[in-house]
Amino acid sequence: MSQRISAQRMSWGLLALSFLLLAFGLGVLALRSSQTGVTQSVLQPLAYLPWVAAVAAAAMFLQAMLLRCRVSPWLLPFSFFFASVGLVEIARLKPILFIPQLRWLLIGMAAFLVVLRCGRSIVELTSYQYMLGLSCLVLLALPLLFGTEIGGSRNWLVLGPVQVQPSEFSKILLVLFLSAYLADHEEVLTSAKHHFLLFRLPPLRFIAPLLCIWGMAILMFVVARDLGSALLFFGIAVFMTYMATGSRSYVFIALLVFVAAAVASYALFGHVRVRFDIWLDPWADPNGMAYQVVQSLFAFGSGGVWGAGFAHGHPGLIPEVHTDFIFAAIAEELGLIGSLTLLLGYAVFFLIGIRTALSGETMERILLSAGASVVFLLQAFIIMAGVTKFLPLTGITLPFVSYGGSSMVSGYLLLGLLAVLSQRKGGHAA
Repeated sequence: MSQRISAQRMSWGLLALSFLLLAFGLGVLALRSSQTGVTQSVLQPLAYLPWVAAVAAAAMFLQAMLLRCRVSPWLLPFSFFFASVGLVEIARLKPILFIPQLRWLLIGMAAFLVVLRCGRSIVELTSYQYMLGLSCLVLLALPLLFGTEIGGSRNWLVLGPVQVQPSEFSKILLVLFLSAYLADHEEVLTSAKHHFLLFRLPPLRFIAPLLCIWGMAILMFVVARDLGSALLFFGIAVFMTYMATGSRSYVFIALLVFVAAAVASYALFGHVRVRFDIWLDPWADPNGMAYQVVQSLFAFGSGGVWGAGFAHGHPGLIPEVHTDFIFAAIAEELGLIGSLTLLLGYAVFFLIGIRTALSGETMERILLSAGASVVFLLQAFIIMAGVTKFLPLTGITLPFVSYGGSSMVSGYLLLGLLAVLSQRKGGHAA
């Protein structure tokens, strides 16, 4: 009992710290704009204070509701810590997008509340696993048929004034589908007796859904040029399959499929060759196709250990720095210390999700919690690895930090699912 009260107090402290960080960052930017003679800034108090106050009030209300429902007290504060870092950076990099990002944050919290209230019904959707799988594939296929190319990737649907990225929402359907499918077929997938080369596999009909997901991920990479989402979906499928079966055969086969597809794509498609050539040697064309990667590496190098200081770097030299490259901006101005703090935050957030999974009552709930946790950590790793040239550059967002409505809303939908699954006995859905 005392440990739970202590955790609740610490979670309130983290929530307060997040908003102090936001207020301090905005104060620094407002002071800097007044010193430089900028009078018509969107960072003037009358412009942003009502929105910040609304977000703070909504966050405190939601946190109090979570504690009454005996939900993990850490989920919401950690998400607001990431969101506060992102809001400060967006205010620094693209001030005109600060208030729109606040609006998306409020919409995300509303979506979180909806999931919290309808949590039991959403979890019961796993009873319709094949409908979930089909819906996921349809969402992924929509940009291939009707999508608009933005930033070099054909992964957007333009609906009037709103731009939607279907892959952000289809990853939720993917986690729901895989948790239900793998839980139902755990015994068959685990005790596979058919031999293929050095691997033991079940009959083809049982791994066909996994092959479809892997195939769609490769199609997204080749046709939609969306390497980030392709790696994310591929990784989710591999991780969840391994967690459900404990079999290394599926991992090895997935890696073989990925390597074969990568080699074939490199040989057949020019844009794939360009992407890999930039990754292997960005200095061959530093002012052309590799400009973003090179500027990102310069940002990391100039940041050093302590950073250049908030609002004292030059992250604006990186195109689209507020979306794909926001981690590079953080590294330049806050240095290695700030970067590792953010990375450690994602690692702790993942451990909270895994702890929720380990307390699950059924295999389905265990996989659902673990899959949701993997999504956040894997997405953060892929984009961080891309901007540091550890992996080829990808076009996904840093969860809760990068600018983007689809990313923010889908993140809070998934967070709401984790909150429902972390609910202790004796609590009730809000």
